Amino acid sequence: MSDFNKKELSEADIRTKYITPAIVKAEWSSFSQMREEYPITKGRIIARGKTCRREKPLKADYVLFYKPNKPIAIVEAKDNNMMLIQVI
Repeated sequence: MSDFNKKELSEADIRTKYITPAIVKAEWSSFSQMREEYPITKGRIIARGKTCRREKPLKADYVLFYKPNKPIAIVEAKDNNMMLIQVI
């Protein structure tokens, strides 16, 4: 591999170079079973007095689907400065 410092990779770089290829290598179809930047909430509703507004939707980096409309996994990418692994 090239002469780059892995600590300098952004979250987008980590997704492109490592996560997407790993999901595809695990035989998840990128066309029918994997969605990127997928909204998982409609956005929190903030009520103040007589007004209310909805915040931006919360999006997952990846959602993996067993069948159409049957999500079974959420994958969140982090830049290479994070040391976090969470399995739910």
